[in-house]
Amino acid sequence: MENLFFDRKDLKYCGENVIIGKTVRIRKPHLVSIGDNVIIDDFTYIPCAMEIGDYTHIGANNTFIGGPGSVKIGSFVNIAPGCQIVTGSNDYRGGGLVGPTIPAEFLGDAVIEAIIIGDHCLLACQTIVLPGAVLPEGLATGAMSLVKGGTYKAWTLYAGIPCVEIGKRDGTKMLHDAEILMRRK
Repeated sequence: MENLFFDRKDLKYCGENVIIGKTVRIRKPHLVSIGDNVIIDDFTYIPCAMEIGDYTHIGANNTFIGGPGSVKIGSFVNIAPGCQIVTGSNDYRGGGLVGPTIPAEFLGDAVIEAIIIGDHCLLACQTIVLPGAVLPEGLATGAMSLVKGGTYKAWTLYAGIPCVEIGKRDGTKMLHDAEILMRRK
């Protein structure tokens, strides 16, 4: 299937069995690597550098924003529809103008930090992840959660604005099944 906004051959790397929706927009495909068995659903926007592991699903209507920022997404990750992953933002304190159309000498202070989403993470619908967030293995969010920079625990469920710890997740079966799938490669 052909994409409306970029040519798949322009991706930095694209693995086997990858499905990219026809309306996915990848603005800088030369900065994007996609592992094996990945699905990126329609109406997703990716203007930044990105690395995606294996067996990962990015649902419809997701937005990854932040200009020169980058996002690293592990394997066996599920990002539900409507999430926003923000690698760059203005500090909004009035130190200058804001936006991609403004020349550099007139810009306010920007906060640009990479985001790392570890293996087996699950982001529920409408989750927002802010610059510098590091989501460890197995972290999950509830719907409409706000994940800021800070320290998070592996295999834990978080929810709320800002998100708070709700409880532990048992990753035993997930890790076992993932190991079997990876051996099949």
